[in-house]
Amino acid sequence: MLDRTSQAAGTIVSTRPTEWPTVILALVIHGGFFALTWWWQSLSPVVAIIVGGWLIAWHGSLQHEVIHGHPTGKQGINDAIGSIPLSLWLPYPIYRESHLEHHRDEYLTDPIEDPESSYFTKAAWEQLGATGRLLARWNTTLFGRLTIGPAVMLLSFLGQEWWLIRTNEPGRRRIWAEHGIGVAALLCWAILVCGVPLWLYLAFIYTGAAMTRLRSYAEHRYADSHEERTAIVENSRLFGLLFLYNNLHVLHHRRPGISWYRLPEVYRKNRETLVQSNGGLVYDGYWDIARRFFLKPHDDPTHPHHS
Repeated sequence: MLDRTSQAAGTIVSTRPTEWPTVILALVIHGGFFALTWWWQSLSPVVAIIVGGWLIAWHGSLQHEVIHGHPTGKQGINDAIGSIPLSLWLPYPIYRESHLEHHRDEYLTDPIEDPESSYFTKAAWEQLGATGRLLARWNTTLFGRLTIGPAVMLLSFLGQEWWLIRTNEPGRRRIWAEHGIGVAALLCWAILVCGVPLWLYLAFIYTGAAMTRLRSYAEHRYADSHEERTAIVENSRLFGLLFLYNNLHVLHHRRPGISWYRLPEVYRKNRETLVQSNGGLVYDGYWDIARRFFLKPHDDPTHPHHS
């Protein structure tokens, strides 16, 4: 029987045993990052960028995992694991707060209530201007999401954060100050100790953001019933591992406390129920998504309830 957990965050299990696969994964990701930055000169720039992007995206998947209460029963330890800022631009406390808001499923895709929505209100759409609307439409295609999508995401996020800092949003300056210390330490290691060029590290970040945008591209789509707004991407072993099986997204929203390495088995046992519950919003791997939406929009960029 698959039922929805009453704790969307999945974070309050003080008796939860340590999940060693996730601990090992964290060691692999962080160890891989330090190995890459130390031996980067032994790789071609293209290989280094692909490996660096994979590690950055994988680390984002790990952060998502610890937000939901893994790998230990003590959230302070989990947060410490997730707070190392490999991507540089996203403070973990901000990600944690906004992602838990995203798990209010009744508001999924709403551009005002859902902080991870890709939709616009009519007023916001009109304020974009002709060039902005052109770029936004491009960003609704998979090609656009992988090329300009990371830049749109980064600039939009940093612009919003700069406004919150300038208006003295409570706690924001402290979060960014603490985040800045971690960023400075990482850059000292990568650039000063290891000699990684800044452009190469930024390429790691952009590539990792593009990989993450692939995962989120078709995760949600507006439907009248909020239970039908979350997709499933099946048959994706490589990207499934990169995304820690968050491609089985409707299961994650229904049971956010399930560990990443248990998701495939639970999904297989409950596939019929899950597919029925989300109205059959299922893709046969990311090639299926590319085939449908590489140069075609995934959806209208304006939200139907804010038009």
